[in-house]
Amino acid sequence: MCTVCGCGEGETRLEGAPHEHEHEHGHAHEPGHEHTHEHVHEHAHEHSHEHAHAPPAHHYGRGPARAHAPGLSQARMVQIEQDILGKNDAYAAANRRRLAEAGILALNLVSSPGSGKTSLLTRTLEALRDECPLAVIEGDQETAHDAERIRATGVPALQINTGKGCHLDAHQVGHALEHLAPDPGAILFIENVGNLVCPAAFDLGEAHKVAILSVTEGEDKPVKYPDMFHAADLMLLNKVDLLPHLTFDVARCIDYARRVNPGLAVLPVSATTGEGLEAWYDWLRAARRLRDIGRAAGA
Repeated sequence: MCTVCGCGEGETRLEGAPHEHEHEHGHAHEPGHEHTHEHVHEHAHEHSHEHAHAPPAHHYGRGPARAHAPGLSQARMVQIEQDILGKNDAYAAANRRRLAEAGILALNLVSSPGSGKTSLLTRTLEALRDECPLAVIEGDQETAHDAERIRATGVPALQINTGKGCHLDAHQVGHALEHLAPDPGAILFIENVGNLVCPAAFDLGEAHKVAILSVTEGEDKPVKYPDMFHAADLMLLNKVDLLPHLTFDVARCIDYARRVNPGLAVLPVSATTGEGLEAWYDWLRAARRLRDIGRAAGA
């Protein structure tokens, strides 16, 4: 169970690998490194039912765990979360080494559902596919619709269906990397499950988190969901073509975002009209150059 959100029950599936499951199996992330993925399942049945009719004592946002689960103390919830995130960070470190060795620039695209993330990604792939190798890992709870849209651009994509899980984790991404096998020097886009909460806590081994925010969502999203915008290096403010029809204050939104993360880069874009996309492509090109410089310095 993930104490950030309570997800984790159910089966994770990699499209194209129907017999591979993410529960209780071992595989190698990299040569000589075997590990087994485990889930910690805590059940509400551990608590006493003596006071079943008493009002529930919910403590969302309060206490060390900043959450509440029946039958679990705040200390126990903190310990579970530390264990889960600690394991995730170890897998993320393995992913990062593997990506660095292959010269792959990995980006973790995060947003709410309906932000236009997939539309923005497909347009990006069409623009850059002749410049460098590209690959995509798609994360959704169900269906392969987005992976099919990606493959229609000619770019290889692998779909991870998380079932009830509301975010990707580093173990899932490492397993997907084994199946997808991006070309050396590629840009790997990891399109996370639509959610502005839990993906902030899970490092996937990426070089950068890129947060996509639609102007239809409200300018205060960065201060409502600060962890995500604090973790991001870039915010793409999407659907700016709709601004004439909305009361969205762009300056206020950027101000909110930079209160959370003063170093956050912000690019207004439209996946529909193409406005601002060249600046986004230039950001990607610059990130690739920095990666290459870093590899050369470490050689």
